Amino acid sequence: MKKELSAAEAAQILGVSLPTLYSYVSRGLLASSAREASGSKRYAHEEVLRLAARRADAKRAGHRVAAAMDWGVPVLETSICRIADGALSYRGHDAVGLAETATLEDVACLLWGHAEARYFGAVLSQPAHSLPLGIGEDGAGLPPLERALALLPLLAPRRPQTAGDDSFYANGAHLMRVLASLLTGEEVSARPLHQQLARAWGGDAAQADIIRAALVLLADHELNASTFAVRCVASTGASLAAALSAGLAALSGPRHGGGCEEARGLLERALAAPDREVFLVDVCRDSEKAREIPGFAHPLYPAGDPRGQHLLECLKQIPRKVPIIHELLNIGDTLSTHCAVQPNADLALAIMEIGFGWPRGAGLRLFALARSAGWIAHAAEQLADGKLIRPRARYVGKFVPA
Repeated sequence: MKKELSAAEAAQILGVSLPTLYSYVSRGLLASSAREASGSKRYAHEEVLRLAARRADAKRAGHRVAAAMDWGVPVLETSICRIADGALSYRGHDAVGLAETATLEDVACLLWGHAEARYFGAVLSQPAHSLPLGIGEDGAGLPPLERALALLPLLAPRRPQTAGDDSFYANGAHLMRVLASLLTGEEVSARPLHQQLARAWGGDAAQADIIRAALVLLADHELNASTFAVRCVASTGASLAAALSAGLAALSGPRHGGGCEEARGLLERALAAPDREVFLVDVCRDSEKAREIPGFAHPLYPAGDPRGQHLLECLKQIPRKVPIIHELLNIGDTLSTHCAVQPNADLALAIMEIGFGWPRGAGLRLFALARSAGWIAHAAEQLADGKLIRPRARYVGKFVPA
């Protein structure tokens, strides 16, 4: 295999014109070297192939990347999570398969690259911190997610941490426990995280097991808005608690973390409708695009969200003595049939909220706790990479001559 390529060969592999190839060089996306004899530009074969793979990844993800990230790399590379061919995997392990028996703690260690480690021991790795004077009273009036966003950095250890060592991940495990406390209002505990949520929301053993599966399935989802925010903050060298707070801030936005609430609203309107069948048909008719129906469809899963499918199958196993669950499942099935769309994880969380009588917003809190495991993995990976994420901007404003 040739070590270097001519401009024509590089352009052919990339599927672009020569002017576009030269623009890649000027923007720092591709390096070139000149031959001493002829002065013609040459391109490293390996770099050309890497750029071609990144461009293909961007197209598969449904994005047209207009500006370079990480000083010229349009797609961040990761070994943590993969979404492809309708499946979600964590470091090569099928997420749905893990959801059968694994806990969030198990999956967190897997995502962190230490599947056999015991960062979550039976005893708290660090003592629970008390709130600074006056903060507890102020924080008590905040919604749980905002309370966690505001207080998590105050409860974090102050000593410096190095990415990749045991203390970094032990700190991450402790922060996940503190986050669970802030999201539920319960004491910081060494109890398994799914059991903590079930206990806080009055759930029985069956609910605890579905919570466990949901936490596993929502632990990571590639480079979504909150995970990218975490990686940006981590790339600056900020503390892990600061990076997690950035993730919580992004998740608090309704366009990212609002899916469960929107799906719940749709289910509640369906339950209250005088003629439910007519209401559901109208929902489908009024939706110009399938993705506009809350709780249904996902751009990364054209054939159906495997996370939602697994959780809905778990809910179908709930005994008929809880009729509201099956009534909600029937609403989902009717919408799926009439609108020819598949449910996603937001619908499952909304059904769990209503059907189990959880407090409003519990689904988002579950989501936040689950995703913190992935955020810690991405923060560690970004710190190990050592690069500051600094996208470039394409100026489209006015130009005023000097």
